[in-house]
Amino acid sequence: MTLEAGICPNGHVSYPTHPRCPDCGEPQEETLDLADRTGEVVTWTTSTATPPGVRQPNTLAIVEFDITDVSGATDEFVRALGQATTDEIETGDAVEPVYAEELRDPEIGIKVPESQDWDGYRWEPV
Repeated sequence: MTLEAGICPNGHVSYPTHPRCPDCGEPQEETLDLADRTGEVVTWTTSTATPPGVRQPNTLAIVEFDITDVSGATDEFVRALGQATTDEIETGDAVEPVYAEELRDPEIGIKVPESQDWDGYRWEPV
């Protein structure tokens, strides 16, 4: 599975991908997989009142990925929000995306489990 950011013809990079660039409105025609990159925690919070089926407490972090090495990109970084694998996370920590088959319990909630994707990525401190 990939952790895709979108790139428009003008070099703007955004996560998640969008049909059109949030900055200029051009179609996002390319993608960048962030799954093999290391990012840095910009900020984090711990939620103790989580939605049904989400672990409690649930630590979330905004992670910044350096993309200065991406050919054609005009942005220097892209940020992504996600769950952390641990509650022991701090601003400035280096993290890597790790794949999780279930980010929440599909049997708990108001939507039919078959109608949703339950997998994704969490941030693991390096």
